[in-house]
Amino acid sequence: MLLGTAFLMTILDGTSLLTALPSIGRDLHLGGPVLQWTVTAYALAFSGPLLLCGRATDLLGRRRMFLTGMVLRVVASLLCGLTPSAGILVAGRALQGLSAAIIAPAALSMVTNAFPEGPERNRALGIWGGIGGVGATAGLLLGGLITETFGWPWVFWINVPVGLAVLALAPAVLVESRGPARGRPFDLAGAATVTPAMTLLVLAIIGLPAASPARTAGLLAGAAGFAALFALVERRSAAPLLPLGALRSRSLTGGNVVMLLAGMTVDGMLVTLTAYGQRVLGWSPIRFGLMAAVMTVTSVAGALVSQRRVTRTGVRRVAVTGTALLACASALLVPAGSPLPIAAALLVFGAGMGAAAVGAQIAALSGVAVEHSGLAAGLADTSFAVGTALGVAVCGSVAVAGGPRAAFVAAGVFACAGTAAALTLLPLRAQPGSGNSVTVRHDPEDAATRRA
Repeated sequence: MLLGTAFLMTILDGTSLLTALPSIGRDLHLGGPVLQWTVTAYALAFSGPLLLCGRATDLLGRRRMFLTGMVLRVVASLLCGLTPSAGILVAGRALQGLSAAIIAPAALSMVTNAFPEGPERNRALGIWGGIGGVGATAGLLLGGLITETFGWPWVFWINVPVGLAVLALAPAVLVESRGPARGRPFDLAGAATVTPAMTLLVLAIIGLPAASPARTAGLLAGAAGFAALFALVERRSAAPLLPLGALRSRSLTGGNVVMLLAGMTVDGMLVTLTAYGQRVLGWSPIRFGLMAAVMTVTSVAGALVSQRRVTRTGVRRVAVTGTALLACASALLVPAGSPLPIAAALLVFGAGMGAAAVGAQIAALSGVAVEHSGLAAGLADTSFAVGTALGVAVCGSVAVAGGPRAAFVAAGVFACAGTAAALTLLPLRAQPGSGNSVTVRHDPEDAATRRA
């Protein structure tokens, strides 16, 4: 419960701000480009260091990293709510993104290691996926309600009492744990190359709709250069940040590909629907949030049902079902122009979102050794973060060029690609000790986190 609350906070911060942006712009007299940087700064600070933070949880301690992230989250939220200027707001949002990058893999790796692979872990990850679905959709509603009732600073300040409560309870219910790699030297060279590589990649993706081709090419070239340096460093490192053996799992690789494509579909559709609902259909932020909340119910149901289906039928069938539902829902949105057909499409979309997320996440974390669990969690979070950035950029560009219906078609294409990836890349069942996975070693010490 404690870890789930912290995870929900990180998801809500990424979505609740969207409905508060117009009020922030009016009160602080900010233009569109500056407002966009409050979103961009969070995305960059979250996605760039995820791999580094995931590996750090394995080497430095999962509880230690979790508590560090929570302290940073409280400070950043206070800073954002009290901001007197655009610069401080953007800096605060960057700190919020960094805190999310620390919290997310630390919390997920503790959940993963608290349960042995199989039905128990699937049930826990189903609940985790349900929490993610609630955060992704409920944030749109809560942001509007909080902004109109208490004012936009409370979108940030609400994190403070929740964060302080988590910090007060965590030492009593979480035990410190690290992988067997404790005491190994930290790969600073790897960290110094992979973080700018990811940051430049995401910055290039986010800027696609408005940036010149030359700027985008330059950012992608910089990302590729740092990625090449990172590969060279890792090949020569005695204690690599990203051990190649951790990437030999078919389940892990396939799960991350499906996660990326699901992220492209979900956020690509959501950003298009947000603009379509408020600018074309004239819906208020609260009305749009209530419509989006339809997805919350079915996404939670989809996640909970999917964790049981994974145990019985395997990750491939669940991921295929989830991505196929996303594709069907995107197709239903293309002709929809009134509340009833849109609500029907969102009901289907929510169920697909829950199933796809749970199937892909279980696959990405199956068969991973304890000493690599933080890394695997960071990889899964990175895949989804890069996917969301790609989905927003591509669907945003398509919507400008061809209208929202064309963007819904693009989201459906991403979902179809996810279905194809699940069919071809995921094993029918990700089994410990099989040729498709890395050896699993359950850490009994982490069982104490179950009550968290």
